[in-house]
Amino acid sequence: METTAREFNQKSSQILAAAARGETVTVTKNGTPVARVVPISDADVPPYPTDPMADLDLPDLGLPDLTDDEIEDTLQGMGA
Repeated sequence: METTAREFNQKSSQILAAAARGETVTVTKNGTPVARVVPISDADVPPYPTDPMADLDLPDLGLPDLTDDEIEDTLQGMGA
């Protein structure tokens, strides 16, 4: 399937639906292909990590450890 950039802008939902059905869509601008919308499979999508932040190595700033209540009191005093 081929579509112009203008048609893609106006009908992007239908074009994405076509890709979801397995069609490859080439987008052209002034008759020149500029992009391709291709279907993807489950194998193309990497699994989501269970810990998106992973381990963080934070520097020791020498600050005191505060309890949740102490943090809440401090933030309320700041107008938060």
